Amino acid sequence: MSGVLRLQGQGNGCGYAAGPAYVSSEPLSPRGDPVSPSLEFENLDRAIAASVAALESLIARTDPASADILEFQIEMLRDPVIAEMAAEQIGKGQNAAFSWVAALEEYIAGFEQSEDDDIRARAVDMIDIRDRVLRALEGMPAADFPKGSIFIGKDMAPSLFLAHDWTDGGGIVLEAGSTASHVALLSRAKGVPMVVGIGGLSVEAETPVLADGSSGLVVVHPSGADIAAVAGAEKAVLPVVPGLEAGAFRIVSGGTVELLVNISDIAELRSLDPGACDGIGLLRTEFLLSSASDLANEEKQFQLYCEMLKWADGKPVTIRLLDLGGDKPLGGFGAEERNPFLGLRGIRLLLSMPVMLRIQARALLRAGAFGPLKVLLPMVTFPNEVADTRRIFEEEAASLAKRHIAISMPAIGMMVEVPVAAIMLDTFTDADFFSLGTNDLTQYLTATARDNPSVVDLYRQATPALLRLVSQTVAVAHEMGKPIGICGDLAGDPERLSSLIASGIRQISVAPAQLAAVKTAMAQAGMDG
Repeated sequence: MSGVLRLQGQGNGCGYAAGPAYVSSEPLSPRGDPVSPSLEFENLDRAIAASVAALESLIARTDPASADILEFQIEMLRDPVIAEMAAEQIGKGQNAAFSWVAALEEYIAGFEQSEDDDIRARAVDMIDIRDRVLRALEGMPAADFPKGSIFIGKDMAPSLFLAHDWTDGGGIVLEAGSTASHVALLSRAKGVPMVVGIGGLSVEAETPVLADGSSGLVVVHPSGADIAAVAGAEKAVLPVVPGLEAGAFRIVSGGTVELLVNISDIAELRSLDPGACDGIGLLRTEFLLSSASDLANEEKQFQLYCEMLKWADGKPVTIRLLDLGGDKPLGGFGAEERNPFLGLRGIRLLLSMPVMLRIQARALLRAGAFGPLKVLLPMVTFPNEVADTRRIFEEEAASLAKRHIAISMPAIGMMVEVPVAAIMLDTFTDADFFSLGTNDLTQYLTATARDNPSVVDLYRQATPALLRLVSQTVAVAHEMGKPIGICGDLAGDPERLSSLIASGIRQISVAPAQLAAVKTAMAQAGMDG
């Protein structure tokens, strides 16, 4: 093989990509700025003005009856009382989107609960203007880079990865990063070749680059022979056993093992046959939303969840509450924390911001009426977090029922990813089920940052200890009579499959790109699908 420059890093195991370099000097993180009250006032005023202008334009080309409805909406948008209520929330540190929703909640509930049919009908108009302003608040599109290129930078934000269109190929080469980071997890789910930890790389834009996610090799100015060699190595990989349909696998010791999928992007479902798995074991809701305004948009979230349930067609769908913070900066949460992985993230953040939690709870309760939906709590540390979240769901369910809105109370389970929760699992009696998140569990078990390449070897060496803790945790869950599954990266490692099954795991959820390899491993282990 020949090439001007070769660098060795760590690959994500997802084949190779060749293309022109896109060089990013800084990690791109769309819409991750902390809340600034003056900026939020300005954003809300601009969004309301844009909404009024759009409605005025509609009035100019509609019939008189429709114009009356639109004029009512404009009147409400200009209502100084609503504006003052929103301003009060912004003054307390809320962003424009949550402040706007909070200001309209009482109005909407009041209209919906009226005994007068005409007044009750106005609730739809209030919901319409609420969502119209939220859409206007979405603002400028996220930063992006050309299709088919090889992204080269120090690191990459998960939000940027999800905003990019990978259908025309492309890959990722990072100077830092880790194969256990969230963006690495997303790249494996989509099958995007990625190499991390290559150190410094000085390359001009548009320079041809080859990134081999299987070997971790990066070649600048690759020759045809370089690309052919990598392509030949990929073809030599053991082929997947054909004819493995969906359906729980039977194991020699008795019982079955369900194989589900982790979903981080709705586009993943479009190329996945529902018959290929037993349902959705983990829906990462924070990756489905593209802006901070989406966090306050109940209707948008409701529609997304319903789309997942429709795709599953009667199979179970487990939806995780927003897991913000850490390396997921949507809305600016955790951006200023000294160590965001150890601060307000997951359920800790949601319980500290009950407005955001209640919006998602309502969307989930409404979606639950359309299929078998379960809810998963992230980053749970102590039992009161489960109890407090359940109380909020029950309160929102009662409120929706009073407004004659169809709902269904979902089963509420918890991620097991904090060591203290794993060790004290028997105290979490309020949880309906458990799901092992082995990526964060390993991080906290080893005091090793999952996104730090300098300690990645420590992260990897923890597997024996992790498997022991998994086995102990599963045994406790069985004693409690509660279901427990696994949805972390360990679940998608065919070499660890037999150890997981031996520990008592009977539900495994993996990225769509890992389904075939896990099914093959099951078949080779003598399991019958």
